[in-house]
Amino acid sequence: MSADNLEKIHAFLKKANEIAWGPPLLFLLLGTGIFLMIQLRALPVRRLVFALRTAFGRRARRTGEPTEAGVSPFASLMTELAAEIGTGNIVGVASAMALGGPGALVWMMLAAVIGLALKFSESFLSVKYRMQKKDGTYCGGPMVTLTRAFPEEKLAKVLAVFFSGSAVLVSLGMGNMTQANSIALAMQDTFGVEREKSALVLTILLLLVVTGGGGFLSKKGFRLEVLVPGMALFYLGGAGIVICLHGGELPRTLSEMVQNAFSFRAASGGAVGAGIALLPPALRYGISRGVFSNEAGLGAGGISAAAAQTDDPVRQGYISMTGVFVDTMVICLVTGLAVGVTGAAERAAEAEKADGAAMVIRAFESVFGPAGGYLVTIGILLFAFATMAGWAYQGEQAFVWLVKKESFGMVYRVFFCFAASAGCVCMAEIVWNFAELANACMAVPNLICVLRLWKTVKEGAVRFESSIKKSEQRKNGGRGGT
Repeated sequence: MSADNLEKIHAFLKKANEIAWGPPLLFLLLGTGIFLMIQLRALPVRRLVFALRTAFGRRARRTGEPTEAGVSPFASLMTELAAEIGTGNIVGVASAMALGGPGALVWMMLAAVIGLALKFSESFLSVKYRMQKKDGTYCGGPMVTLTRAFPEEKLAKVLAVFFSGSAVLVSLGMGNMTQANSIALAMQDTFGVEREKSALVLTILLLLVVTGGGGFLSKKGFRLEVLVPGMALFYLGGAGIVICLHGGELPRTLSEMVQNAFSFRAASGGAVGAGIALLPPALRYGISRGVFSNEAGLGAGGISAAAAQTDDPVRQGYISMTGVFVDTMVICLVTGLAVGVTGAAERAAEAEKADGAAMVIRAFESVFGPAGGYLVTIGILLFAFATMAGWAYQGEQAFVWLVKKESFGMVYRVFFCFAASAGCVCMAEIVWNFAELANACMAVPNLICVLRLWKTVKEGAVRFESSIKKSEQRKNGGRGGT
Protein backbone atom coordinates (compact mmCIF):
# COMPACT_ATOMS: atom_id res chain seq x y z
CA MET A 1 0.00 0.00 0.00
CA SER A 2 1.34 3.43 -0.95
CA ALA A 3 2.38 6.05 1.58
CA ASP A 4 -0.42 8.36 0.42
CA ASN A 5 -3.07 5.71 1.07
CA LEU A 6 -1.63 4.99 4.49
CA GLU A 7 -1.77 8.68 5.34
CA LYS A 8 -5.40 8.83 4.23
CA ILE A 9 -6.27 5.84 6.38
CA HIS A 10 -4.42 7.41 9.30
CA ALA A 11 -6.24 10.72 8.86
CA PHE A 12 -9.64 9.01 8.64
CA LEU A 13 -9.08 6.83 11.73
CA LYS A 14 -7.72 9.78 13.69
CA LYS A 15 -10.76 11.92 12.87
CA ALA A 16 -13.19 9.08 13.60
CA ASN A 17 -11.39 8.37 16.85
CA GLU A 18 -11.61 12.00 17.97
CA ILE A 19 -15.35 11.99 17.33
CA ALA A 20 -15.87 8.61 19.01
CA TRP A 21 -13.92 9.62 22.12
CA GLY A 22 -15.51 13.06 22.26
CA PRO A 23 -17.70 14.44 25.07
CA PRO A 24 -20.73 12.12 24.55
CA LEU A 25 -18.84 8.85 25.13
CA LEU A 26 -16.61 10.27 27.86
CA PHE A 27 -19.63 11.63 29.71
CA LEU A 28 -21.47 8.30 29.25
CA LEU A 29 -18.47 6.38 30.59
CA LEU A 30 -17.78 8.66 33.54
CA GLY A 31 -21.47 9.27 34.19
CA THR A 32 -22.28 5.56 34.30
CA GLY A 33 -19.38 4.88 36.65
CA ILE A 34 -20.32 7.73 38.98
CA PHE A 35 -23.99 6.71 38.94
CA LEU A 36 -23.11 3.10 39.81
CA MET A 37 -20.71 4.19 42.53
CA ILE A 38 -23.47 6.30 44.13
CA GLN A 39 -26.09 3.56 43.84
CA LEU A 40 -23.67 1.01 45.30
CA ARG A 41 -22.89 3.42 48.16
CA ALA A 42 -19.20 3.34 47.23
CA LEU A 43 -18.98 -0.37 48.08
CA PRO A 44 -16.36 -1.04 45.37
CA VAL A 45 -14.05 1.41 47.17
CA ARG A 46 -15.07 0.51 50.71
CA ARG A 47 -14.66 -3.20 50.04
CA LEU A 48 -11.45 -2.96 48.01
CA VAL A 49 -9.34 -4.51 50.78
CA PHE A 50 -11.86 -7.35 51.09
CA ALA A 51 -11.73 -7.84 47.32
CA LEU A 52 -7.92 -7.95 47.28
CA ARG A 53 -7.87 -10.38 50.19
CA THR A 54 -10.43 -12.58 48.45
CA ALA A 55 -8.60 -12.50 45.12
CA PHE A 56 -5.02 -12.97 46.33
CA GLY A 57 -5.43 -14.67 49.71
CA ARG A 58 -4.07 -18.09 50.61
CA ARG A 59 -7.42 -19.77 49.93
CA ALA A 60 -7.59 -18.33 46.41
CA ARG A 61 -4.05 -19.49 45.62
CA ARG A 62 -4.92 -23.03 46.65
CA THR A 63 -7.77 -23.20 44.14
CA GLY A 64 -5.81 -22.77 40.96
CA GLU A 65 -6.75 -26.07 39.31
CA PRO A 66 -9.58 -25.94 36.77
CA THR A 67 -12.74 -27.97 37.37
CA GLU A 68 -15.01 -29.60 34.81
CA ALA A 69 -17.41 -26.69 34.92
CA GLY A 70 -14.91 -23.86 34.95
CA VAL A 71 -11.63 -22.47 36.19
CA SER A 72 -11.00 -21.15 39.68
CA PRO A 73 -11.81 -17.49 40.44
CA PHE A 74 -8.06 -16.80 40.74
CA ALA A 75 -7.29 -18.40 37.36
CA SER A 76 -10.12 -16.38 35.84
CA LEU A 77 -8.67 -13.19 37.32
CA MET A 78 -5.23 -14.02 35.94
CA THR A 79 -6.75 -14.41 32.48
CA GLU A 80 -8.44 -11.01 32.90
CA LEU A 81 -5.21 -9.44 34.12
CA ALA A 82 -3.27 -11.01 31.26
CA ALA A 83 -5.64 -9.30 28.82
CA GLU A 84 -5.45 -6.01 30.76
CA ILE A 85 -1.76 -5.79 31.67
CA GLY A 86 -0.29 -5.09 28.26
CA THR A 87 1.49 -2.37 26.37
CA GLY A 88 -1.13 0.07 27.59
CA ASN A 89 0.62 -0.06 30.95
CA ILE A 90 3.91 1.01 29.37
CA VAL A 91 3.41 2.47 25.91
CA GLY A 92 -0.14 3.73 26.50
CA VAL A 93 0.67 5.62 29.70
CA ALA A 94 3.77 7.29 28.28
CA SER A 95 2.13 8.31 24.99
CA ALA A 96 -0.92 9.66 26.86
CA MET A 97 1.38 11.91 28.91
CA ALA A 98 3.17 13.07 25.76
CA LEU A 99 -0.06 13.83 23.89
CA GLY A 100 -2.21 15.12 26.75
CA GLY A 101 0.42 16.30 29.20
CA PRO A 102 1.42 14.89 32.60
CA GLY A 103 -2.11 15.55 33.86
CA ALA A 104 -3.27 12.56 31.80
CA LEU A 105 -2.01 10.34 34.61
CA VAL A 106 -4.31 12.13 37.07
CA TRP A 107 -7.35 11.36 34.91
CA MET A 108 -6.23 7.77 34.51
CA MET A 109 -6.28 7.40 38.30
CA LEU A 110 -9.65 9.14 38.71
CA ALA A 111 -11.15 7.04 35.92
CA ALA A 112 -9.76 3.90 37.59
CA VAL A 113 -11.60 4.69 40.84
CA ILE A 114 -14.84 4.97 38.89
CA GLY A 115 -13.78 1.94 36.88
CA LEU A 116 -13.98 -0.20 40.03
CA ALA A 117 -17.77 0.17 39.98
CA LEU A 118 -17.95 -0.48 36.25
CA LYS A 119 -15.80 -3.62 36.35
CA PHE A 120 -17.65 -4.93 39.41
CA SER A 121 -21.04 -4.42 37.76
CA GLU A 122 -20.26 -5.88 34.34
CA SER A 123 -18.49 -8.92 35.82
CA PHE A 124 -21.31 -9.55 38.31
CA LEU A 125 -23.89 -9.43 35.53
CA SER A 126 -21.82 -11.71 33.28
CA VAL A 127 -21.64 -14.38 35.99
CA LYS A 128 -25.29 -14.00 37.01
CA TYR A 129 -26.64 -14.39 33.46
CA ARG A 130 -24.04 -16.80 32.06
CA MET A 131 -25.05 -20.05 30.43
CA GLN A 132 -23.55 -23.52 30.55
CA LYS A 133 -22.51 -25.14 27.28
CA LYS A 134 -22.80 -28.81 26.31
CA ASP A 135 -19.25 -29.55 27.45
CA GLY A 136 -20.03 -28.22 30.93
CA THR A 137 -18.04 -24.99 30.64
CA TYR A 138 -19.59 -21.57 31.14
CA CYS A 139 -20.08 -18.86 28.55
CA GLY A 140 -20.92 -15.27 29.39
CA GLY A 141 -20.32 -11.61 28.78
CA PRO A 142 -22.49 -8.61 27.89
CA MET A 143 -23.77 -10.34 24.74
CA VAL A 144 -25.12 -13.22 26.83
CA THR A 145 -26.36 -10.87 29.56
CA LEU A 146 -28.36 -8.79 27.08
CA THR A 147 -30.05 -11.76 25.44
CA ARG A 148 -30.85 -13.59 28.71
CA ALA A 149 -31.96 -10.53 30.71
CA PHE A 150 -34.17 -9.28 27.85
CA PRO A 151 -35.04 -12.44 25.86
CA GLU A 152 -37.98 -10.97 23.94
CA GLU A 153 -36.49 -7.59 23.13
CA LYS A 154 -35.16 -6.94 19.61
CA LEU A 155 -33.02 -3.98 20.72
CA ALA A 156 -31.21 -6.18 23.23
CA LYS A 157 -30.39 -8.68 20.48
CA VAL A 158 -29.11 -5.89 18.22
CA LEU A 159 -26.93 -4.53 21.02
CA ALA A 160 -25.63 -8.04 21.77
CA VAL A 161 -24.63 -8.57 18.14
CA PHE A 162 -23.04 -5.10 17.99
CA PHE A 163 -21.08 -5.81 21.18
CA SER A 164 -19.84 -9.17 19.92
CA GLY A 165 -18.74 -7.73 16.59
CA SER A 166 -16.97 -4.88 18.37
CA ALA A 167 -15.35 -7.33 20.81
CA VAL A 168 -13.89 -9.25 17.88
CA LEU A 169 -12.49 -6.01 16.44
CA VAL A 170 -11.09 -5.02 19.85
CA SER A 171 -9.44 -8.42 20.24
CA LEU A 172 -7.78 -7.94 16.86
CA GLY A 173 -6.93 -4.28 17.56
CA MET A 174 -6.20 -3.56 21.22
CA GLY A 175 -5.68 -7.21 22.14
CA ASN A 176 -3.48 -8.10 19.21
CA MET A 177 -2.20 -5.59 16.65
CA THR A 178 -1.22 -2.85 19.11
CA GLN A 179 0.59 -5.41 21.25
CA ALA A 180 2.38 -6.86 18.23
CA ASN A 181 3.28 -3.38 17.00
CA SER A 182 4.81 -2.47 20.36
CA ILE A 183 6.81 -5.71 20.40
CA ALA A 184 8.16 -5.09 16.90
CA LEU A 185 9.07 -1.47 17.63
CA ALA A 186 10.75 -2.36 20.93
CA MET A 187 12.78 -5.14 19.27
CA GLN A 188 13.76 -2.77 16.47
CA ASP A 189 14.77 0.10 18.77
CA THR A 190 16.63 -2.05 21.30
CA PHE A 191 18.11 -4.94 19.34
CA GLY A 192 17.92 -3.70 15.75
CA VAL A 193 15.63 -6.58 14.72
CA GLU A 194 13.66 -5.89 11.54
CA ARG A 195 9.93 -5.70 12.09
CA GLU A 196 9.26 -8.34 9.42
CA LYS A 197 11.39 -10.84 11.35
CA SER A 198 9.58 -10.04 14.58
CA ALA A 199 6.29 -10.59 12.74
CA LEU A 200 7.36 -14.07 11.61
CA VAL A 201 8.62 -15.21 15.03
CA LEU A 202 5.64 -13.76 16.89
CA THR A 203 3.13 -15.41 14.55
CA ILE A 204 4.79 -18.80 15.00
CA LEU A 205 4.85 -18.45 18.80
CA LEU A 206 1.18 -17.45 18.86
CA LEU A 207 0.23 -20.39 16.65
CA LEU A 208 1.99 -22.76 19.07
CA VAL A 209 0.24 -21.28 22.13
CA VAL A 210 -3.19 -20.33 20.84
CA THR A 211 -3.86 -23.39 18.67
CA GLY A 212 -2.46 -25.81 21.23
CA GLY A 213 -5.60 -27.89 21.63
CA GLY A 214 -8.73 -27.87 23.74
CA GLY A 215 -9.19 -26.59 27.25
CA PHE A 216 -7.95 -23.24 26.00
CA LEU A 217 -8.83 -21.10 29.01
CA SER A 218 -8.15 -23.80 31.57
CA LYS A 219 -4.64 -24.44 30.33
CA LYS A 220 -3.89 -20.82 29.71
CA GLY A 221 -5.40 -19.68 33.02
CA PHE A 222 -3.19 -22.16 34.89
CA ARG A 223 -0.03 -20.99 33.12
CA LEU A 224 -0.90 -17.34 33.54
CA GLU A 225 -1.14 -17.78 37.32
CA VAL A 226 2.66 -17.91 37.26
CA LEU A 227 3.39 -15.59 34.34
CA VAL A 228 1.19 -12.62 35.29
CA PRO A 229 2.43 -12.05 38.88
CA GLY A 230 6.02 -12.72 37.82
CA MET A 231 6.06 -10.25 34.95
CA ALA A 232 4.30 -7.59 37.04
CA LEU A 233 6.82 -7.85 39.87
CA PHE A 234 9.72 -7.83 37.41
CA TYR A 235 8.58 -4.58 35.82
CA LEU A 236 7.49 -2.89 39.06
CA GLY A 237 10.88 -3.58 40.61
CA GLY A 238 12.74 -1.80 37.79
CA ALA A 239 10.32 1.15 37.63
CA GLY A 240 10.39 1.51 41.41
CA ILE A 241 14.17 1.87 41.35
CA VAL A 242 13.91 4.59 38.67
CA ILE A 243 11.42 6.56 40.81
CA CYS A 244 13.47 6.18 44.00
CA LEU A 245 16.70 7.37 42.37
CA HIS A 246 14.89 10.42 40.97
CA GLY A 247 12.95 10.98 44.18
CA GLY A 248 13.94 14.64 44.37
CA GLU A 249 11.87 15.31 41.23
CA LEU A 250 8.74 13.66 42.61
CA PRO A 251 7.15 16.77 44.28
CA ARG A 252 7.64 18.81 41.10
CA THR A 253 6.24 16.02 38.95
CA LEU A 254 3.13 15.60 41.09
CA SER A 255 2.52 19.35 41.11
CA GLU A 256 2.79 19.54 37.30
CA MET A 257 0.40 16.63 36.90
CA VAL A 258 -2.30 18.27 39.00
CA GLN A 259 -1.88 21.67 37.31
CA ASN A 260 -1.90 20.18 33.81
CA ALA A 261 -4.95 17.99 34.40
CA PHE A 262 -7.32 20.88 33.64
CA SER A 263 -5.27 22.69 31.00
CA PHE A 264 -6.82 23.13 27.55
CA ARG A 265 -3.43 23.20 25.84
CA ALA A 266 -1.93 20.09 24.29
CA ALA A 267 1.33 18.83 25.75
CA SER A 268 3.32 20.15 22.80
CA GLY A 269 1.78 23.60 23.23
CA GLY A 270 -0.55 23.34 20.26
CA ALA A 271 -4.29 23.87 20.26
CA VAL A 272 -6.66 21.05 21.02
CA GLY A 273 -8.27 19.25 18.07
CA ALA A 274 -11.79 20.21 17.10
CA GLY A 275 -13.25 16.87 18.13
CA ILE A 276 -12.15 17.32 21.74
CA ALA A 277 -12.15 21.11 22.04
CA LEU A 278 -14.66 21.03 24.88
CA LEU A 279 -12.39 18.86 27.05
CA PRO A 280 -8.85 19.19 28.39
CA PRO A 281 -6.54 16.95 26.32
CA ALA A 282 -5.27 15.38 29.56
CA LEU A 283 -8.82 14.18 30.28
CA ARG A 284 -9.36 12.81 26.78
CA TYR A 285 -6.08 10.90 26.55
CA GLY A 286 -6.02 9.92 30.21
CA ILE A 287 -9.46 8.31 30.13
CA SER A 288 -9.21 6.70 26.69
CA ARG A 289 -5.77 5.20 27.39
CA GLY A 290 -6.92 4.25 30.89
CA VAL A 291 -9.84 2.32 29.41
CA PHE A 292 -7.40 0.85 26.88
CA SER A 293 -5.34 -0.44 29.79
CA ASN A 294 -7.87 -1.67 32.39
CA GLU A 295 -10.86 -2.25 30.07
CA ALA A 296 -13.35 -1.02 32.70
CA GLY A 297 -16.53 -0.14 30.83
CA LEU A 298 -15.76 -2.33 27.82
CA GLY A 299 -17.31 -5.48 29.28
CA ALA A 300 -14.46 -7.72 28.13
CA GLY A 301 -13.54 -8.75 31.66
CA GLY A 302 -17.00 -10.25 32.07
CA ILE A 303 -16.22 -12.82 29.36
CA SER A 304 -13.36 -14.24 31.45
CA ALA A 305 -15.21 -13.77 34.77
CA ALA A 306 -18.11 -15.86 33.48
CA ALA A 307 -15.79 -18.87 33.15
CA ALA A 308 -15.04 -18.92 36.89
CA GLN A 309 -16.34 -21.56 39.27
CA THR A 310 -17.74 -19.38 42.07
CA ASP A 311 -20.33 -19.59 44.81
CA ASP A 312 -21.67 -16.06 44.27
CA PRO A 313 -21.60 -13.67 41.28
CA VAL A 314 -21.02 -10.74 43.64
CA ARG A 315 -17.87 -12.35 45.01
CA GLN A 316 -16.55 -12.81 41.48
CA GLY A 317 -17.46 -9.19 40.72
CA TYR A 318 -15.26 -8.06 43.60
CA ILE A 319 -12.45 -10.36 42.47
CA SER A 320 -12.65 -9.05 38.90
CA MET A 321 -12.53 -5.40 39.93
CA THR A 322 -9.17 -5.91 41.63
CA GLY A 323 -7.78 -6.10 38.11
CA VAL A 324 -8.46 -2.35 37.72
CA PHE A 325 -6.55 -1.65 40.92
CA VAL A 326 -3.52 -3.73 39.94
CA ASP A 327 -3.51 -2.61 36.32
CA THR A 328 -4.03 1.13 36.67
CA MET A 329 -3.60 2.19 40.28
CA VAL A 330 -0.36 0.27 40.61
CA ILE A 331 1.35 -0.50 37.29
CA CYS A 332 0.17 2.51 35.25
CA LEU A 333 0.85 4.84 38.18
CA VAL A 334 4.39 3.54 38.57
CA THR A 335 5.02 3.89 34.81
CA GLY A 336 3.68 7.45 34.76
CA LEU A 337 5.78 8.52 37.73
CA ALA A 338 8.91 6.95 36.22
CA VAL A 339 8.34 8.83 32.96
CA GLY A 340 7.48 12.04 34.83
CA VAL A 341 10.42 12.22 37.22
CA THR A 342 12.92 11.58 34.40
CA GLY A 343 11.39 14.22 32.09
CA ALA A 344 10.90 11.72 29.25
CA ALA A 345 7.35 12.93 28.51
CA GLU A 346 8.42 16.58 28.20
CA ARG A 347 11.18 15.72 25.73
CA ALA A 348 8.79 13.65 23.64
CA ALA A 349 6.23 16.47 23.60
CA GLU A 350 8.85 18.98 22.49
CA ALA A 351 9.87 16.67 19.66
CA GLU A 352 6.16 16.08 18.87
CA LYS A 353 6.78 12.33 18.81
CA ALA A 354 4.70 10.27 21.21
CA ASP A 355 6.70 7.03 20.99
CA GLY A 356 5.67 5.52 24.31
CA ALA A 357 8.14 2.63 24.24
CA ALA A 358 11.08 4.94 23.51
CA MET A 359 10.01 7.28 26.33
CA VAL A 360 9.95 4.53 28.94
CA ILE A 361 13.23 3.14 27.62
CA ARG A 362 14.83 6.58 28.09
CA ALA A 363 13.46 6.74 31.63
CA PHE A 364 14.99 3.36 32.51
CA GLU A 365 18.26 4.15 30.75
CA SER A 366 18.68 7.20 32.98
CA VAL A 367 19.26 4.76 35.84
CA PHE A 368 20.33 1.44 34.33
CA GLY A 369 22.16 2.69 31.25
CA PRO A 370 21.84 0.53 28.10
CA ALA A 371 20.50 -2.30 30.27
CA GLY A 372 17.41 -0.14 30.89
CA GLY A 373 16.38 -0.61 27.28
CA TYR A 374 16.64 -4.36 27.67
CA LEU A 375 14.53 -4.31 30.85
CA VAL A 376 11.75 -2.31 29.20
CA THR A 377 11.84 -4.44 26.05
CA ILE A 378 11.55 -7.63 28.10
CA GLY A 379 8.66 -6.03 30.02
CA ILE A 380 6.90 -5.12 26.78
CA LEU A 381 7.44 -8.62 25.38
CA LEU A 382 5.97 -10.28 28.48
CA PHE A 383 3.09 -7.86 28.93
CA ALA A 384 2.14 -7.80 25.26
CA PHE A 385 2.31 -11.55 24.72
CA ALA A 386 0.23 -12.23 27.84
CA THR A 387 -2.35 -9.73 26.62
CA MET A 388 -2.53 -11.43 23.24
CA ALA A 389 -3.01 -14.81 24.91
CA GLY A 390 -5.82 -13.47 27.13
CA TRP A 391 -7.56 -11.64 24.29
CA ALA A 392 -7.34 -14.64 22.00
CA TYR A 393 -9.73 -16.37 24.40
CA GLN A 394 -12.04 -13.39 24.90
CA GLY A 395 -12.19 -12.65 21.18
CA GLU A 396 -12.87 -16.30 20.37
CA GLN A 397 -15.79 -16.42 22.81
CA ALA A 398 -17.35 -13.34 21.21
CA PHE A 399 -16.77 -14.71 17.70
CA VAL A 400 -18.21 -18.15 18.49
CA TRP A 401 -21.28 -16.55 20.07
CA LEU A 402 -21.70 -14.39 16.98
CA VAL A 403 -21.52 -17.22 14.42
CA LYS A 404 -23.23 -19.79 16.71
CA LYS A 405 -20.71 -22.52 15.78
CA GLU A 406 -18.14 -23.82 18.29
CA SER A 407 -16.12 -25.41 15.48
CA PHE A 408 -15.30 -21.96 14.10
CA GLY A 409 -13.24 -21.19 17.21
CA MET A 410 -10.08 -22.63 15.66
CA VAL A 411 -10.62 -20.58 12.52
CA TYR A 412 -10.66 -17.45 14.66
CA ARG A 413 -7.50 -18.48 16.53
CA VAL A 414 -5.54 -18.94 13.30
CA PHE A 415 -6.76 -15.62 11.91
CA PHE A 416 -5.86 -13.96 15.22
CA CYS A 417 -2.28 -15.22 14.93
CA PHE A 418 -1.80 -13.92 11.41
CA ALA A 419 -3.34 -10.55 12.32
CA ALA A 420 -0.40 -10.12 14.70
CA SER A 421 2.02 -10.16 11.79
CA ALA A 422 0.11 -7.29 10.17
CA GLY A 423 0.26 -5.37 13.44
CA CYS A 424 4.04 -5.68 13.53
CA VAL A 425 4.57 -3.90 10.22
CA CYS A 426 1.74 -1.34 10.26
CA MET A 427 2.14 2.32 11.21
CA ALA A 428 1.85 2.61 14.98
CA GLU A 429 -0.57 5.56 14.68
CA ILE A 430 -2.94 3.57 12.46
CA VAL A 431 -2.94 0.58 14.80
CA TRP A 432 -3.56 2.65 17.94
CA ASN A 433 -6.34 4.73 16.39
CA PHE A 434 -8.06 1.60 15.07
CA ALA A 435 -7.84 -0.02 18.52
CA GLU A 436 -9.27 3.00 20.36
CA LEU A 437 -12.10 3.34 17.81
CA ALA A 438 -13.03 -0.32 18.32
CA ASN A 439 -12.94 0.25 22.10
CA ALA A 440 -15.49 3.03 21.77
CA CYS A 441 -17.80 0.80 19.72
CA MET A 442 -17.53 -1.96 22.34
CA ALA A 443 -18.15 0.34 25.31
CA VAL A 444 -21.52 1.73 24.17
CA PRO A 445 -23.64 -1.48 24.23
CA ASN A 446 -21.95 -2.62 27.45
CA LEU A 447 -22.67 0.64 29.24
CA ILE A 448 -26.30 0.55 28.05
CA CYS A 449 -26.57 -3.00 29.39
CA VAL A 450 -25.16 -2.06 32.78
CA LEU A 451 -27.40 1.00 33.08
CA ARG A 452 -30.52 -1.00 32.29
CA LEU A 453 -29.65 -3.61 34.93
CA TRP A 454 -28.31 -1.32 37.67
CA LYS A 455 -31.08 -2.32 40.08
CA THR A 456 -30.07 -5.96 39.73
CA VAL A 457 -26.47 -5.00 40.47
CA LYS A 458 -27.49 -2.98 43.51
CA GLU A 459 -29.71 -5.73 44.91
CA GLY A 460 -26.93 -8.28 44.60
CA ALA A 461 -24.34 -5.99 46.21
CA VAL A 462 -26.63 -5.08 49.12
CA ARG A 463 -27.49 -8.74 49.73
CA PHE A 464 -23.83 -9.76 49.73
CA GLU A 465 -22.89 -6.82 51.98
CA SER A 466 -25.47 -7.96 54.50
CA SER A 467 -23.99 -11.46 54.51
CA ILE A 468 -20.47 -10.06 54.99
CA LYS A 469 -21.57 -7.96 57.96
CA LYS A 470 -23.30 -10.95 59.57
CA SER A 471 -20.16 -13.03 59.10
CA GLU A 472 -18.01 -10.27 60.64
CA GLN A 473 -20.40 -9.99 63.59
CA ARG A 474 -20.21 -13.73 64.21
CA LYS A 475 -16.41 -13.59 64.18
CA ASN A 476 -16.34 -10.63 66.53
CA GLY A 477 -18.85 -12.34 68.80
CA GLY A 478 -16.76 -15.45 68.88
CA ARG A 479 -13.81 -13.36 70.05
CA GLY A 480 -15.76 -11.69 72.76
CA GLY A 481 -16.51 -8.59 70.72
CA THR A 482 -19.77 -6.71 70.69
